[in-house]
Amino acid sequence: MYETKRLQLRSLVLSDAAQVEALAGDYEIAKTTLNIPHPYPEGGAITWITSILEDPNEGKTRRTFAITLDNMLIGTISLLIAEVHNRAELAYWLGTEYWSQGYMTEVAQLMIQIGFEEHQLHRIYAASFTENPGSWKIMKKLDMTYEGTMRHHVMKWGKPVDLVYYGILKEEYETKKQGAL
Repeated sequence: MYETKRLQLRSLVLSDAAQVEALAGDYEIAKTTLNIPHPYPEGGAITWITSILEDPNEGKTRRTFAITLDNMLIGTISLLIAEVHNRAELAYWLGTEYWSQGYMTEVAQLMIQIGFEEHQLHRIYAASFTENPGSWKIMKKLDMTYEGTMRHHVMKWGKPVDLVYYGILKEEYETKKQGAL
């Protein structure tokens, strides 16, 4: 388990399934993420959590955590690690009632630290729909650099969607960390 000032990151457990379905089942979450369906299928969270718990690469090429506030799951965050390239994609979602309170920025900073310090990554990047400014504003707060927009890069609900990309290199992270001391 990892902790920030207000939140905890812990492994997902099967008993999180109902809360995942309740939060991720919100249309506002589904429309801003690539892989969360709407409506969220009953039992879908159990299948998803089981796939993580049974994945032999969990902890090595993927780190997925429940974001908790006062022991209640409020979202999830992952590093999807490409070892051969020494990089990872940062992916996250947070229940709508927890938006605009700085929670995601807080835990994403911790995930970047985990990526660079524990996994010795060279680069961490994140992508967001251009129509999801809340997500890419978080990336800016993480001192990630805008790297470009991939036009019609993915399909969401049968329509092409643009993705905006931001990234941070280990040396940029270390420079920022040194400046904070």
